[in-house]
Amino acid sequence: MPGRLALALDLGGTKVESALIDEAGRNIPGSRFRRPTGPARTSAELESQVRAVVGDALAALPAGAKLAGVGIGAAGPIDQDRGLVSPLNLPAWRDFPLVELVGACVPNTTVTLRMDGLCITLAEHWLGAARGVSNLLGMVVSTGIGGGLILGGRAAPGGSGNAGHIGHLEISGFSEPCACGGTGCLEAVASGPRTVAWAREQGWIGSSGEELAQSYASGDRIARAAVERAGLAIGRAIGSATSLTDLDLVVIGGGFASVTPDLFEFIERGIDAHSTFGFVRRVVIAASALSGDGPLVGAASLIHEARLLD
Repeated sequence: MPGRLALALDLGGTKVESALIDEAGRNIPGSRFRRPTGPARTSAELESQVRAVVGDALAALPAGAKLAGVGIGAAGPIDQDRGLVSPLNLPAWRDFPLVELVGACVPNTTVTLRMDGLCITLAEHWLGAARGVSNLLGMVVSTGIGGGLILGGRAAPGGSGNAGHIGHLEISGFSEPCACGGTGCLEAVASGPRTVAWAREQGWIGSSGEELAQSYASGDRIARAAVERAGLAIGRAIGSATSLTDLDLVVIGGGFASVTPDLFEFIERGIDAHSTFGFVRRVVIAASALSGDGPLVGAASLIHEARLLD
């Protein structure tokens, strides 16, 4: 019997995805669905996409299974107490009542909202590279850069739910404008699209992170400089975050994090360059063990691992 299942929902700037996840973190076959989002979508279109993936997942609920709740991981900023989302890359939604929308699709069911970066961190703590670690930062380096914190063995979402937003730490020495209003934010410097844009400004002729990875592997000088620049910036941001929160581990996933294994070497060099403090330099950097399943597993952990949210 499938037992207690969580309906996991992951909302981002390019897609919204759903799945049914059991108490062991396994995806129920045939229950995973995806619809596109994107900055050009209207509010009504986004609502329709969310309803569609929720409805598809509910229709896949096996006979005899009990729906334990709905966990939502959403791109930030969010307002977790009021159930509102304002994803930076979905301008049609500002203070949109996502919990209310989903709750109407699943009456009399617990719906829990947290930022997607925290969900990914919870997933790594539950089933991935951070099992048994009490103080960690989970990061996603992709179209944007997000993160979430577990401190003292408990989720640390902050007062509004937005703690861990490492992509919007400003990094000294950089002047790129950021969509958040800041200057030199990590996301504006080291995300996949921004790293590609910087490489093109230096004369590289590719157009995607995948092509940048290929150029790096073939020894292209500009591609190497671009990836090294991104890695050093990420390392400096991690150094700042570790100075503040005394982290033991940082787990990094996302599409751009796999551009080359060398990225992690550059990140470690960035940490060392940031600080001479031993407690900062001791932080361990690890690759995600969950790959593309992390966001949905993390959303499900809001239900199955709810004890960490107390």
